[in-house]
Amino acid sequence: MIIASLFETAWHALTTHRMRSFLTMLGMMIGVAAVILMLAIGQGAQAMVRSAIESMGSNLFIVMSGATTTGGARVAMGSAPTLTFADADAIRDLPDIVAAAPVSPGSAQLIYAGLNWSTSVFGSTPDYAIVRDWPMASGGFFSEADVRSGARVAVIGQVVARELFGDEDPIGKIIRIRQAPFEVIGVLAAKGQSLDGRDQDDLVIVPISSAQQKIFSSSLRNRARFIMAQATSEKTMDAAESAINEVLRNRHRIGVGQEDDFIVRNLTAIAETAASTTRVMSLLLGAIAAISLVVGGIGIMNIMLVSVTERTREIGIRMAIGARRRDVLWQFLIEALTLSLIGCAIGLALGIGGAWLVERFAGLPVAVTPASVLMAVGVSFLIGVFFGFYPARRAAGLDPIEALRAQ
Repeated sequence: MIIASLFETAWHALTTHRMRSFLTMLGMMIGVAAVILMLAIGQGAQAMVRSAIESMGSNLFIVMSGATTTGGARVAMGSAPTLTFADADAIRDLPDIVAAAPVSPGSAQLIYAGLNWSTSVFGSTPDYAIVRDWPMASGGFFSEADVRSGARVAVIGQVVARELFGDEDPIGKIIRIRQAPFEVIGVLAAKGQSLDGRDQDDLVIVPISSAQQKIFSSSLRNRARFIMAQATSEKTMDAAESAINEVLRNRHRIGVGQEDDFIVRNLTAIAETAASTTRVMSLLLGAIAAISLVVGGIGIMNIMLVSVTERTREIGIRMAIGARRRDVLWQFLIEALTLSLIGCAIGLALGIGGAWLVERFAGLPVAVTPASVLMAVGVSFLIGVFFGFYPARRAAGLDPIEALRAQ
């Protein structure tokens, strides 16, 4: 028997009992659809995390003021700023560091032409745009000269531009930040949400000297709440972190055995941990969904065993007129594969359609990848072979004479 005849015979056997064939394929359909949908949701979550990581900036450190002791009282981390602008300059001069920006954060009400908006205000230096890998949508960033002179200039995010200016060009306009006038000289490109859910585009960045003198009225001049630094590459992250710790301990005169008054956090490592967790969850979802594929395979094996019992006499006749045992084996194996692959094809359509519906109506990010489709097809093929082989072998092992005697 040629392969085409085997497929024709298999198709005829399946279409003879349409409802039974459909119910047999149902397990595969549900299994494949579940695998595709779960992996699509997992891949979408990974893509969202990757986007959030990239929006933070690459090879990024945050140096924060550590816990200190004042008058015998323990002060919480960041309560007493121990970092200075000179610390940022010293970090920037390290060989494995590209840029370092001191940051003085706060919040303020913005006013423009009768409109107002409450947002985050960051006082920093031009290095802030470098460490955050933040391009400009229009205009430009302020300069070191603006920082030294305490210039009243501001760079705003996309949300602030939309809420205060609408379709109007913000460049050159004057906004009031806590009643202090600032000229808008640049609009940042959109970044989206951060890993903690904050809208990164809802902010204003001004020279740190201007922020401390004219907005926050800080008595802690030349001190920063934290410092952001960028390493030259991912490979130099460990060396850069060690160098930052060493230079700050020397500058702050911290002796051997004494506790640091600063904390260095590797944001890239934290972000990669979040991405790794998301990948594990994606694989877990796929593994749970794959259980239904196994259940579908067991259903195929059961129905094929029933089919062998029902068609015992047919098998005997085929062998009596010259069919070899391997021909009978291939016949039933192809029937099992056909059930599995047709169920897989319908399941793929259902899974992709379900992923589209989830993205369309639930607003969740999804991503159907070629790898997930190939994996579903490959697993379905293997399940068809694995669970179809035993019934096929049992059919091929029947004694022709005994089979002919079957009623």
